[in-house]
Amino acid sequence: MSYSVILVLSAIILILAYRFYGNFVYKKFGLNDKNPSPAHTHRDGVDYEPSKPIVVLGHHFASIAGAGPIVGPVIAVSFGWVPAIIWILVGGIFFGAVHDLGSMAASLRTEGKSIGVIIRNQIGLRGKQLFVIFSFSTLILVIGVFADIIAKTFISNPAVASASFLFILLAVGFGIVNRLIGDRKKAFLLISIVGVALMYFSVYLGMLIPFALDYRAWIFLLLAYAFIASVTPVSLLLQPRDYLNSFLLYGMMLAAILGVIFSNPTIQMSSEITLTDQNLGYIFPVLFVTIACGAISGFHSLVASGTTSKQLDKVSDAKVVGFGGMLIESFLAILSVGAVVVLSKGEYLSRLGTEGPVSLFSSGLGGMMGSLGIPVEFAVSFVALTVSAFALTTLDTCTRLARFTLQEYFEDVKTPMGKTLSENRFVSTGLVVLFSALLLASGEFATLWPIFGSANQLLAALALLTIAVWMIRKKKNALFVTLPMFFMFTVTLASLGLFAWKNFQDQVYVLSLIAALLFVLAISLMVLATRSIKKEIKEPAKAL
Repeated sequence: MSYSVILVLSAIILILAYRFYGNFVYKKFGLNDKNPSPAHTHRDGVDYEPSKPIVVLGHHFASIAGAGPIVGPVIAVSFGWVPAIIWILVGGIFFGAVHDLGSMAASLRTEGKSIGVIIRNQIGLRGKQLFVIFSFSTLILVIGVFADIIAKTFISNPAVASASFLFILLAVGFGIVNRLIGDRKKAFLLISIVGVALMYFSVYLGMLIPFALDYRAWIFLLLAYAFIASVTPVSLLLQPRDYLNSFLLYGMMLAAILGVIFSNPTIQMSSEITLTDQNLGYIFPVLFVTIACGAISGFHSLVASGTTSKQLDKVSDAKVVGFGGMLIESFLAILSVGAVVVLSKGEYLSRLGTEGPVSLFSSGLGGMMGSLGIPVEFAVSFVALTVSAFALTTLDTCTRLARFTLQEYFEDVKTPMGKTLSENRFVSTGLVVLFSALLLASGEFATLWPIFGSANQLLAALALLTIAVWMIRKKKNALFVTLPMFFMFTVTLASLGLFAWKNFQDQVYVLSLIAALLFVLAISLMVLATRSIKKEIKEPAKAL
């Protein structure tokens, strides 16, 4: 069977889903342009800044993508490419897109605040505190892990380091010029063309002037960059960098699509489904935890309600950014599966163990791009560079989100220190960077990383729970949210239970305890939400 058939069918399904189911979900959330977006009502030039839809989509997509929709699907093919494709499409449309747009919608109706604040309003202060502690801890873990991954990538490939920092300088220049031209569409189109051209030139230039440092120096520079990116006005660095970087990924995806069509590769891997993998475990629930970002990811709710909702010029832009951004990521996940199904199952498993998922993805897509006349070695390096660039995007976005989370937690702490942390972005960002540095110094992130998949999907289940409560309290039918919510809670709790038991048997008591605590946290928030809904039945709904 030709893989190009799978790719084209997947694209058609995702486009139709955006057109029809996207409209249905958008209307169900009651979104419209009758009222101005928080970017206008709370405009401060730092976090709240109305921007063009294509710019916000670039920021949002670059932030949620990272390496997740690449690594997860490549690993999950161990269970078989058929269940991987099915879960990406079903999960992306009926789970992830609903989750992302719902998080954005609830935030837009709550002054652009994050899921944590929405939980306080809908479930109570205790629910907010539990959620914020959990999400803050998860974000610190992500910052530490990605700083380590990026530093090691820069050491092994100095050209990637050079290109990445050239991207940053280019983004600052683009941001300054964009602020000067204002709303002039023709001028924006011109600087976009120039900016994208310079970005691709930076890829070439980076290969000519590799920049090498040791591990500690890279960690210091990366955390310093993360601090600056968190406190700098969003339109000056974070937004333009993500916008330009998105064209790097769009370019890679376009080249990959053309490469698939011209090379017309045949699927070599059998369609056999493996119910149990020796290294991963059972297909349920592991498949649904492993493929996170390509189908549904709790991290997306933090981005959607943390940074993206503060940048939408119009409320109606939420559909293309939230629902559409998720479906683009699902398509990237389909491409990730395609990069490895051209191998036999035996060759895939052998190379996955020795090369790793990113290298396997890069060589697979790079080989297909070779059919376009692009040198395979250059194509493979280009794909690897794209993945690394988006890992850096995840680092700076996570730092900003952790700062928001910390500030929102201390909004309820009526002390001088609480006021300082909630209002001073420099102090709160400093604490985020400090915690991340301590985690890196301890090396504990290497031990905790295996549990991140379950924690991330628990975050998604909790976000869906929050959206469901928000809708139920507004007397709206939330069935299209509650069904995915119950499924994700089932997956997450099953995964955490199995993880806790396995580590207990292996006498890894720390991980077993963490999994058990996450399990209890999920149950506690479900109980609080149930009480909130029961209470609401006896009281009139609050106005939207």
